[in-house]
Amino acid sequence: MFKKILIANRGEIACRVIKTARRMGIATVAVYSDADARAPFVRMADEAVHIGPSPAAQSYLIADKIIAACKATGAEAVHPGYGFLSERTSFAQALAEAGIAFIGPPVGAIAAMGDKIESKKLAKAAGVNVVPGFVGEIEDTDHAVRIADEIGYPVMMKASAGGGGKGMRLAHSEADVREGFPAVKREGLNSFGDDRVFIEKFILNPRHIEIQILGDQHGTILYLNERECSIQRRHQKVVEEAPSPFVTPDMRRAMGEQCVALARAVGYYSAGTVELIVSGADPTGQSFYFLEMNTRLQVEHPVTEAITGIDLVEQMIRVAAGEKLAFTQDAIGIDGWAIENRVYAEDPYRGFLPSTGRLVRYQPPVPGWEDDGSANGRRGLDGVRIDDGVYEGGEVSMFYDPMIAKLVTWAPTREAAAAKQVAALDAFEIEGLGHNIDFVSAIMQHPRFLSGALTTGFIAEEYPQGFHGAPASEALLRNLAAIAGFLATARADRARRVDGQLGDRLEPPADWAVRLDMQGYEVSLEADLVTVDGVEIALDMEYTPGDRLVHAEVDGEALTVKVEALRSGFRLTTRGCIHRADVLPLRVAPLTAHMIEKVAPDLSKFLICPMPGLLVALHVEEGAQVEAGQPLAVVEAMKMENILRAEKAGTVKRVNARAGESLAVDAIILEME
Repeated sequence: MFKKILIANRGEIACRVIKTARRMGIATVAVYSDADARAPFVRMADEAVHIGPSPAAQSYLIADKIIAACKATGAEAVHPGYGFLSERTSFAQALAEAGIAFIGPPVGAIAAMGDKIESKKLAKAAGVNVVPGFVGEIEDTDHAVRIADEIGYPVMMKASAGGGGKGMRLAHSEADVREGFPAVKREGLNSFGDDRVFIEKFILNPRHIEIQILGDQHGTILYLNERECSIQRRHQKVVEEAPSPFVTPDMRRAMGEQCVALARAVGYYSAGTVELIVSGADPTGQSFYFLEMNTRLQVEHPVTEAITGIDLVEQMIRVAAGEKLAFTQDAIGIDGWAIENRVYAEDPYRGFLPSTGRLVRYQPPVPGWEDDGSANGRRGLDGVRIDDGVYEGGEVSMFYDPMIAKLVTWAPTREAAAAKQVAALDAFEIEGLGHNIDFVSAIMQHPRFLSGALTTGFIAEEYPQGFHGAPASEALLRNLAAIAGFLATARADRARRVDGQLGDRLEPPADWAVRLDMQGYEVSLEADLVTVDGVEIALDMEYTPGDRLVHAEVDGEALTVKVEALRSGFRLTTRGCIHRADVLPLRVAPLTAHMIEKVAPDLSKFLICPMPGLLVALHVEEGAQVEAGQPLAVVEAMKMENILRAEKAGTVKRVNARAGESLAVDAIILEME
């Protein structure tokens, strides 16, 4: 077994590998860029080596720097994590030439399966069903249009070396191809150093199913069941679960055996994932097609670990050291259900715009994951596991992926695992930047999700007008009104105690008028009983003004609420939605009818940068006539290009920025007349 390994990655996956290596008694070496100098994974490792500036192209993507760090520290092997160099054939080859073990598959398998174009050719030759498309070299945009016309719309354009949802565009028409093809080439080049693109038919109502593969260097290849990853946004996975609510035992076996045969054809070993697209229109579930094989560990691997009890990172290390797998296919079962939500630094209330900046407050619902070697350890504390690589006071940088953490829950049933997600998300505290906690909580409560009727179009279909918070039942609103009344009484009582001039004989108001989400409630407090519009509610909670999180028991049911004090009440966040509660003493409330309403300024004539990023392109100049929906500019943030369009027709009055400039959030790019 290795005595020391280097992790050629950063963030939560670096922390994840270090924890398993530590349990195995293996010393670890971290490599880090300028932006990550104070990151948790750097502190966790036994040694750390600085490898360059913040941009990945100048640090994490330079193989020579990784190899030099290995030689300087005596690291015998490298775990690449995912992304960066994990699927670079040249990197694995360079390690081999330097006498350093690669904790991953053989070079030949990476070359055969890591390239989407070549892997499709190989899969087709092996008799594997592949999605119809064009897998040759595409000369230019005109050539791409001809190919798309021949295949038939809709089509998907993908960067050959892409992954993680980057370098992908869906096209419903020629105009979409002409707009999207150059962007896919740029994203492929910027993120992966490869601008080749292929085009394939887009399967309608698809489900995204993937099979986890694990093999050793002695000819054993096993499949560790499937994961469902259908809920995606911009082709980036948001929710993953294992097993899939759609896959039957016969379908699982058919998929697994086919994926094992494909892996065996390329001499595969280590962990890997074969991704499949399944037609939701086929009730038998037999219409599945090969998409690609990821020759690395997947972001969503914890859900497989939770239902199998197998530590995939440990197995990768053991396989790289030449050990045989210690279990057989028959020993791999399915114990319970696991769901993973990716907590991203993006604002779902503002069209999912990336949000970078400082984590002013970061308190996950449970401590970061620690594996004690048991299946329960891989499931986390009470079935809740957090994989993260950030810290309170740290920065979420524009240079890397916007993921803050992965929240994994395990339970005996799918419904219970989803309920644990909602409860854990309510207790997740993040301040200082936008995040998607409310959004993923809303998904966990959505009737369609709970029914298991998933497709990759779930988010677009269920939130066509964007996300505005999860719907709240009348019972929940009534409970929140009761909590708002309790909070107001606590605040008034504290003010009475602080200000001695009021005297101890004055009691805080017990009757309140609460306006919650434009609905009015009359709340009366008496001991532990609260009356809301005549309905009695048993409320048990403690609160000290300044608390950010309150844990309440309402009519015997637990409810966790994030609290932000406002001048006229509170902002209450729970169950996937933000609720504004304006609270006034009941006797004062009628006076609000005489207040002047403040009208928000009209900003529709400005094109405002919605996030910190690089202005890649500016499509108009002063005096130009534009139409509603016309692309005006392209801003790149966190390795993704975002097209900014005109809200309405008009004339460009003034341009305030130039292509190539770095823009701050809310910077005015241009002004309309």
